[in-house]
Formats: sequence, structure tokens, C-alpha cells
Amino acid sequence: MTMDSRAVGARINEALVSAQLSQRALADRTGLAQSTLSRIVNGTRTATMPELVRIAAATGTTVGLLTGTSDAPARVQYAARSTNGSTMTTLRDKLISFVEINDYLTDQGFQAEQ
Repeated sequence: MTMDSRAVGARINEALVSAQLSQRALADRTGLAQSTLSRIVNGTRTATMPELVRIAAATGTTVGLLTGTSDAPARVQYAARSTNGSTMTTLRDKLISFVEINDYLTDQGFQAEQ
């Protein structure tokens, strides 16, 4: 997968803002150096896949959304009712994660059971 470092950095910055996290807080959550995160966010350093996984988990997003490789958000339509206090945004985010996993498994040749 080829990634545009600047575009990925911009998406990570958007995820930081959305999660109301500073780079320092993200560094603490991911175990990455704040200086490394700064270079990734500024697009001067390409994030590795393990770093992207940690950043996605810490910001409550997905690797597909950070890298711009997922069209799941555009495809996901849902109707849900929550009984455990979850918000609709939380439910949608979980659904997008499942759709991305399904897409990945399909790409790898795994077929869904009928």
C-alpha cells in the first residue's frame, strides 16, 4: 500500500482533534515519541503499519480511515437502537470497523459463510 505521508498526517491530525487529544496525550497512549508523532502529523515521516494501528486505536478510528484506503464510511447505512448507553456515533464507528475487517478478509480470499 502506497501512502501519501502528508494526507495521512492530515487525517491523523483530524483524528486527534476529533478525539480531543494533544500530540503529547497521543504519545502517552501509543508509546510513540511525541517528536515522532509530530513528524508523522506534519507529513515529513511515513508512519509504519504498527504505528498506524496504535494511533487508530488511541484515537478511536481505523487504519483504513487514517490512510484513506477505506470507503466504508460512505457505504455504511444503519439504523440502530442502543440499550447500553452507546451513542449512534459509537455504534456507527463500530460498524465501520466491522465493514473494514470484512473487506480486508474478502480481499485476502476468505469468503463469508452463507
